[in-house]
Amino acid sequence: MDFEIIVATANHTKYASAISAMISEASRKRGTGIANRTTAYIEQKMQDKHAILALYKGTVAGFCYIETWSHHKYVANSGLIVADHFQHKGLAAKIKTKAFGLSKSLYPDSKLFGITTSLPVMKINSALGYKPVTFSELTDDKDFWKGCQGCKNIDILKRNDHKMCLCTGMLYKPNGEIKMTPLPKKKRWEQFKSFFTERAKRLKKLKIK
Repeated sequence: MDFEIIVATANHTKYASAISAMISEASRKRGTGIANRTTAYIEQKMQDKHAILALYKGTVAGFCYIETWSHHKYVANSGLIVADHFQHKGLAAKIKTKAFGLSKSLYPDSKLFGITTSLPVMKINSALGYKPVTFSELTDDKDFWKGCQGCKNIDILKRNDHKMCLCTGMLYKPNGEIKMTPLPKKKRWEQFKSFFTERAKRLKKLKIK
């Protein structure tokens, strides 16, 4: 399918309401790991040219936005979403790669990070050079963690003093190279198994109840 993947601007705010609804619906279906975002919030990201929009024949196919924290020391590519009928076509990786490139262009000296429960997102991040890390290696900016208020797992995060949750923290340090080149199947499997091993150890320590 021929998707148009672009840096969103003020000219694209007409799509903000549909994107907000997509994020809310994904959060409802998955039940974990996705924080809701208002139409106004998404509109602002577009106006700031801090968002990536994927279109297919004028219809929203996917979206992702950029956030900065701790005086631009940390940058997150957040809210990655793909419409149900456009999934399993490699679109998420294309959007994420575009957001990754935009982030490095705007903030070349910043550390890129993210927290996610999505296995596909973990795979994409891994291919780009992100590594799984503890929350202590991420930003301590309170405004970032306030963004988790819209997630259903916020109580778990609070009970663990913002040190652990169901999400996996991933970090990309500056001056690295984009690694979106296919690795051998065995290497990919070994790399992904290590993610699960670390994640399993972390989840055992969680205060879920």
